[in-house]
Amino acid sequence: MRIIAGKAGGVILRAPKGFDVRPTPDLVRQAIFNSLGQRVAEARVLELFAGTGALSLECLSRGAAHALCVEKSSRHAEFIRENLVQSRLPAAALAIQTRDAFTAIRALAAESQQFDLILADPPWGEKNQARRSTSLAQQLLDETVLPTLLRPGGLFILGHTKRDTLSLPSAWEESKMLRHGDNIIRFLQRPKALPD
Repeated sequence: MRIIAGKAGGVILRAPKGFDVRPTPDLVRQAIFNSLGQRVAEARVLELFAGTGALSLECLSRGAAHALCVEKSSRHAEFIRENLVQSRLPAAALAIQTRDAFTAIRALAAESQQFDLILADPPWGEKNQARRSTSLAQQLLDETVLPTLLRPGGLFILGHTKRDTLSLPSAWEESKMLRHGDNIIRFLQRPKALPD
């Protein structure tokens, strides 16, 4: 796993051994960032379920102004710190919060924080035919304060497995979907206000 492009392009990132973390594959990350294009430049980024911090570090490498990684595991957060050092990107450009993603979302909303990009590729849910998904991806979609963390015109980029059929609440509007193997990446935004 590596940073694909930008100032730190080619830097190899470390990930914990085992199945505790499922980093977003390089080809999927490349597809995401090809779609984002110049939207990353100067962006303020929030990464939930950050794992190795690969998505945030990719954003910073491509010119994002600041990234906040939220990762519940202190062990995994240490990998994010190591990857930041390895990347030689400015330490002040990345903040790490070691806490539950949903707790962080509510706290950030209470502080009226806003971001241009929110990225989340949480642990995958189970196959859910004929019943509503209970996955972390669905829980993020259902989290009512999450849309308030997006600046006007901002994007929420959510990864999930194709076997996890998600229900899209009215708080979100899908602008794009990418499919790559078992991975589905959805580009979501707050619905545009209806004309008066």
